[in-house]
Amino acid sequence: MENWQHLIRAIPDFPTTGVTFRDITPLLRHAEAFNHVIDILAEPHRQGDIDVVAAIESRGFMFGAPLALRLGAGFVPIRKHGKLPAETIIREYSLEYGTGLIEMHCDALQPGDRVLVVDDVLATGGTARAAIEMVDDLGGKIVEVAFVIELPALGGRKRLPEAYPIRALTEY
Repeated sequence: MENWQHLIRAIPDFPTTGVTFRDITPLLRHAEAFNHVIDILAEPHRQGDIDVVAAIESRGFMFGAPLALRLGAGFVPIRKHGKLPAETIIREYSLEYGTGLIEMHCDALQPGDRVLVVDDVLATGGTARAAIEMVDDLGGKIVEVAFVIELPALGGRKRLPEAYPIRALTEY
């Protein structure tokens, strides 16, 4: 399904006035399109260069878990603060409409693990930057940071370390 982008709808003024939310639920509902997006995300890594897919809560999980299965890799959830039961590493992040904390289990990665970081949207880059920092701190080797959607007007790519390949499948 080549034209999957039309399944992402714009919701104006959500979650706050002035923000246009990109809703992926119609894409997720369309099995052929959803599968195609997972294939596109997986394609550069089919040679087995990924040990772990680390996905950011919550919508990143929807792409990260099937992507990990497609690649034969492990899956590591990066969650909002207070959601993981064991010892965690924590980072603060900023969004276009606030701040928050994300965390990952301290034992989620082994030093040298080859990691693909995944989220649904690259907006301001705060969440992705925090995830990258945690992977680095735990000794993971980031192979790529991948997004389904990028919002270039918000400048998120410029806020991410230049050392890592960044890929977005579509822009709005």
